[in-house]
Amino acid sequence: MLKPVSYNTAEGKNRVDSLIHRQFEISSQDEAEVKEILEQVRGKGDQAVVQYTRQYDAPDFEVKNLAVSKQELKAAYSKVNNNFLLSIKKAILHIEEFHMHQKPKSWIMTREDGSVLGQMIRPVDVAGLYVPGGKGGETPLVSSVLMNSIPAKIAGVKRIVITTPPDKYGAINPYLLVAASEVGVKEIYKIGSAWAIGALAFGTETVPSVDIVVGPGNVYVTLAKKMIAGIVGIDMVAGPSEVLVIADDSAQSEFVAADLLSQAEHDRMATAMLITTSARLAEEVPAVLESRLEKLARRETVSESLKTNGLLLKVDDLETAAGIANRIAPEHLELLVSDPWGLLPKIRHAGAIFMGSATPEPIGDYIAGPNHVLPTMGTARFSSALGVETFMKQTSLISYSREAFQKDADDVIRLAEIEGLAAHAESIRVRQG
Repeated sequence: MLKPVSYNTAEGKNRVDSLIHRQFEISSQDEAEVKEILEQVRGKGDQAVVQYTRQYDAPDFEVKNLAVSKQELKAAYSKVNNNFLLSIKKAILHIEEFHMHQKPKSWIMTREDGSVLGQMIRPVDVAGLYVPGGKGGETPLVSSVLMNSIPAKIAGVKRIVITTPPDKYGAINPYLLVAASEVGVKEIYKIGSAWAIGALAFGTETVPSVDIVVGPGNVYVTLAKKMIAGIVGIDMVAGPSEVLVIADDSAQSEFVAADLLSQAEHDRMATAMLITTSARLAEEVPAVLESRLEKLARRETVSESLKTNGLLLKVDDLETAAGIANRIAPEHLELLVSDPWGLLPKIRHAGAIFMGSATPEPIGDYIAGPNHVLPTMGTARFSSALGVETFMKQTSLISYSREAFQKDADDVIRLAEIEGLAAHAESIRVRQG
């Protein structure tokens, strides 16, 4: 389990340094396998997709099963309870409310010489959303449906396509289908893993090619997204999930431990970190973790995650804690301190910040409104959460009057000739008259 370590020791500084330089390790074998999958899908389309689905998901799968039918969508509602529907509707409302504020606007500016410049904002035409099935469809990631599709809809994307792996019977979990229906996405394909990403990127006889692929997944999905980036857009290359909790003596050890465990249960590669100024917390949290761990169904996963990637660091003050947090740039940052708003100005790099004891990270995963698709592995230093702008493009607008052209022509010629681009200069010179 977690063993407290002081930042003022060599061990503490080494642990922090290893987290700052953490990397998502990918084997050459995995890379070769994913490359082969993508090549097969690109060359054989539906045939390859069905072959992989039979091999890994549903043995009796056929091409005709690829698309979720209207009947399947309708039938799904009879298999979910009303309380789920109420929770989904509330989450949709909150996520829509937040993301509506993100929508960028086109703009135009004019100069006195008659030149008109601007920026035109347009959405992509088709977006592909990958949604993990979760344990053979038994634990559907319905929140991923909402977090990926709602920003795309607000952006104005006309066609939104979901791919998600089927269970062994070739079916999709009804909770996932209902979540998709509630946000208005009805084009769903029963495809998982790297072959789903390939189908979205290249298109098949059944699955349309898209302009951008977004959504979380396992190492095969992540590798596939990395490989097709540039052919289509992607949201990000995400690594394992992570949380960093900064806590002072006002924090309750039960809350801190529960929040660390909630992140560690994702998978064995997840990272759960605590930086605290409190000697009491440094002593109490390991014991609480041990106690609460015994009650978890995924305790082996959690235990391995904490043992391999966990951190419990004792520091002298919150300013030091904030400085370390900025260097780690975590996906999720919790400020379990007496004055989180006072500490906030010292934070520069984090995917999402959760402030105060009543704001645990799972609130952001499901219901608060901000997107839960966040930069990991320190990439919060330069990247942002998935949002409306992920699905939009900026196009520059340029219109010169004759007066504006004559005013700038000699400067363009001069700069073009310095760069050795004579044809560029001639394109201007021929218009000078």
